Amino acid sequence: MKLVPKISVPITYSKPFFLLILFFVTLSLLCVKTISDSNNSLVFKTCSDRKILTSRHQSHSQAFSSLLQELVSQSSKSKFFKTTQLSDLDDQTAISGLFQCREDISNETCRNCVETLPEMATNLCKTASSARVQLKECYIRYEPEDMLLEKYYSHNELVLLHKTCGAESNHVDGFEEMRSAAFSALEDAVVEEGGFCKTNYQLVQAMAQCEGEMEACECGECVNKAAEIAQEECGNAVSAEIYLDTCFLSYSYYPQGIPVDRENRGKSNSNNGRTLAIVLGGAAALCFGFIFMLFIKSWTKKDDDDLV
Repeated sequence: MKLVPKISVPITYSKPFFLLILFFVTLSLLCVKTISDSNNSLVFKTCSDRKILTSRHQSHSQAFSSLLQELVSQSSKSKFFKTTQLSDLDDQTAISGLFQCREDISNETCRNCVETLPEMATNLCKTASSARVQLKECYIRYEPEDMLLEKYYSHNELVLLHKTCGAESNHVDGFEEMRSAAFSALEDAVVEEGGFCKTNYQLVQAMAQCEGEMEACECGECVNKAAEIAQEECGNAVSAEIYLDTCFLSYSYYPQGIPVDRENRGKSNSNNGRTLAIVLGGAAALCFGFIFMLFIKSWTKKDDDDLV
């Protein structure tokens, strides 16, 4: 029996094929970046109508720049920091500011979040004398010292800054009872645990955090008010986020049970998410490199064949 030698036929790919592959690889890289940056997305901003006076603009800019630098530098040491900066050019110019991170994230994640805030605040609020920029995991707030005193002495009631209500819970038996029980446990625990608490009740998870320097009693009142707003304005929505001036509350309903990784979302989970993004990004980059090498090799061979 005569053996027929195998003939290897080189596989050639058309230029559109490679362009299509390059497109999908580039898209995957962009998706990886989107996943890793999703927790730094903007939730809301408030910029005051009061602008900086032209005559005091230089003094304010100097104090404002110093304030932002100080806040960023402190973000690797603490998850809450408040300070006041005086201008070297004008002793009458003082600006107070603070940042706060969610207590259930790592110090590294906190710093990475706070580092994005100065540029965002400058771009979003321009020359406004006071502002608050809220991201998923951190926020920054600043205002002239005289405005801060006015707010202190005016004894304003708790102010709703922003709310987000999820989809309606149609025909979910016992949902409102579960949510009420979760809120009740949350309001008690947030006072005892120093201004931050995440609690679960059956299929509902609730979380609350107060501004760092609040007294325990004031914190409880603020969270209680946020819970009332959630029930009144979001009805039977399966999830909601409520932001008041000095506290935050959120809840979510999980019909299949609360995921374990959401119960203990701390330093290790935060780093795991970052590591996953790095691994995916590295894999996509290697894939891109491999395909690019194939492209060069195929293109070179095609040129050699044309010469023959």
